[in-house]
Amino acid sequence: MRFDEFGFVPALEEGLESMMFEEATPIQEQTIPIIKEGKDMIACAQTGTGKTAAYMLPILDAIARDSRESILAIILVPTRELAMQIDQQIMGMSYYTGATSIAIYGGGDGMGYEQQKRAIREGVNIIVATPGRLISHLTSMKIDLTHLKHFVLDEADSMLDMGFQDDILRIVSYLPKKKQMLLFSATMPVKIRSFARKILQDPVEVNIAISKPSEGIDQRVYLVYDQQKMELLKSILKDPNYVSVIIFASQKTTVKLLAQELQKQGIDAEGFHSDLEQSKREDIMGRFRSRQVRVLVGTDVISRGIDVVGISLVVNYDVPPDPEDYVHRIGRTARAATTGTAITFVNEKDQNRFAQIENLIGYPIEQLPLPDGFEVGPTYKPGKKNPQNKKKRFSRNKNKNHQKAKKA
Repeated sequence: MRFDEFGFVPALEEGLESMMFEEATPIQEQTIPIIKEGKDMIACAQTGTGKTAAYMLPILDAIARDSRESILAIILVPTRELAMQIDQQIMGMSYYTGATSIAIYGGGDGMGYEQQKRAIREGVNIIVATPGRLISHLTSMKIDLTHLKHFVLDEADSMLDMGFQDDILRIVSYLPKKKQMLLFSATMPVKIRSFARKILQDPVEVNIAISKPSEGIDQRVYLVYDQQKMELLKSILKDPNYVSVIIFASQKTTVKLLAQELQKQGIDAEGFHSDLEQSKREDIMGRFRSRQVRVLVGTDVISRGIDVVGISLVVNYDVPPDPEDYVHRIGRTARAATTGTAITFVNEKDQNRFAQIENLIGYPIEQLPLPDGFEVGPTYKPGKKNPQNKKKRFSRNKNKNHQKAKKA
């Protein structure tokens, strides 16, 4: 379906034409007509499917038909980086319509907070915000939300995982009863459906999540012991074809250690984690986008919503805990019709997790032999219990039985 078939106002169509938006993606084709009808909706769509435009275009169309300089839409997101990115996308899409927006997020200085307050007072059409900072503004100043027409929860599953459920419910309590609510989520577990029933009115459901990696991703696996991972990573990064790399680790401490070790090896690497000041995080992401930083090391915070085209390699230093997270992680490469490589390190403890990933995507991933000079890694035997764990359990049970005997 072409964008000029949705019946958008001419100013918005002109903007889309200038951005060379022609054919809608499946999520856009299914959701835009529903949103234009004013219905509540719960949509499941993976990152990279065009979901931001799916909800923003009909909202911008509605704002273009409304002459009021009021807050007409609020978009709630889990992270500062995603808030800034969506705000930038809105600026591009709304250039010809005159709609205004502001990104509201924490982590900055007092001056940034005051600038946000001033922008809200002077009048803005769209607020893109993280939950904590929006609550801070709602409780510290009177914000006129009487004309609000649209409330969007983007990356809803990520927000619930981060513990924002109570914050979201609190924000909803400030909103007018009559409004359109749109919930977008990359996954649709039971907790999301249950939460949606609390706040949405008779929502239409759209499911585009296929949970399949892009065909342009060359997926590879190395079976390794933990002590082999760092040397293997250094060996892989010697390949000059990997000009832009993201390394995912499951823990913040690992992220810091990896970044430090790579820097010692003379590799342009930066760790990206929540302990950094907001200005530092923005600086790192800006330098990564401009290719001044070759390697970005982070947790799953950067697996969703951070749109950087041209990533040549993604490395899963740890197997992600959720199979869906694997799809999100490797989806950072092979974007916008490009190709890329995704390499996963699988130790003996993570084999069951990796088997679940292969089950989700529906096919086995090629296992590569370790390079010359490396000792052979563990054998791939998912479903087998780790004998070391069994020994530990036996030891603990033996101690418990001994203690019981002493008490008797």
